Amino acid sequence: MIRYILKKLFYGILVLWGVLTLVFFLFQVMPGDPARMMLSQREDSTQLEIIKKEYGFDKSILNQYFLYLNDVSPLSIHHSSNKEKYTYLSSGKYNFVSLFTVSESVVVIKTPYLRESFVKRGKSVNSVISETFPLTLVLAISSILFAIFLGVVLGVTTAIYKDTLIDKSILFLSVLGMSLPSFFSSIIIAWIFAYLLHDYTGLTMTGSFYEVDDYGRGSYLNIKNLILPAFTLGIRPLSVIIQISRNSMLEVLKMDYVRTAIAKGLSKFIVVFKHTLRNALNPVVTVVSGWFGSLLAGAVFVEYIFAWNGIGKEIVDGLNNLDMPVVMGSVLLISSVFVIINILVDVTYAIIDPRIRLN
Repeated sequence: MIRYILKKLFYGILVLWGVLTLVFFLFQVMPGDPARMMLSQREDSTQLEIIKKEYGFDKSILNQYFLYLNDVSPLSIHHSSNKEKYTYLSSGKYNFVSLFTVSESVVVIKTPYLRESFVKRGKSVNSVISETFPLTLVLAISSILFAIFLGVVLGVTTAIYKDTLIDKSILFLSVLGMSLPSFFSSIIIAWIFAYLLHDYTGLTMTGSFYEVDDYGRGSYLNIKNLILPAFTLGIRPLSVIIQISRNSMLEVLKMDYVRTAIAKGLSKFIVVFKHTLRNALNPVVTVVSGWFGSLLAGAVFVEYIFAWNGIGKEIVDGLNNLDMPVVMGSVLLISSVFVIINILVDVTYAIIDPRIRLN
């Protein structure tokens, strides 16, 4: 089992390295100069050279790439004789523990240093993520809980009333929900429920979890703003869970022990909720584990359209402003969540069925 987990961790690290490399070099071919954008209208040649030297824009692309890898990696090498490369350790930009010294280099273990935002000068990417990622988690968890509860209920309903108008109507809506991209459904839902029906729903088209009062005296919790983004983000997993629950329930209902229970005269309610539902939910658990990571990535469009101040909106703003550290740090975090969830699911499967480890 330990060997199996280490193998999965190794593959996960390779995936993260590939994501980091891809995003880093994509930024190099994007139009625009981050140094000029940071100076805006105050540009002059002296300030431009200072900015390029401070953020390493004056170095070659490969040099910038390896320096960024050194910062992001939990294990990094620093040359104590070279003040420029040793500056992060000496300036206290991150906490570290020295492991050993080889010649003039020191190997340290540390938390990944994602550098500082190009736009929000003096603010670390770690702090930007710590402010926005919890809001994305709230949105993703709310969406998946909504999808699980309603999806299982509707899926079981369609299985019980198979080939009826109820079954066909719910299946039609689920197929429609799977077909709609999130950026399109966000606009439609915001227009209907927050604009046309605002007098009845009281919902607004934009707003985050925390809002500042009219007098600017402090922020307050506004759960009402969570309803539309969570509903929009949960539509696609809801549609998938309906289909999976229906198919799984139909398979379980064909089994001999269910037929025996029905033959004994048990009511349909007892047969469904006591004898079949638990077995039918196993595939749903598998689907949910995969969709939760997808919701973090899919929240980008939903957050931006509803002005939800999560990490997805931060990624879009970072792309617009060529804020490479923020975008790369955010993408790495979401990728890490994907990798961790997949590893946990694989390990869980391996514990349940040892044949998976053999294969």
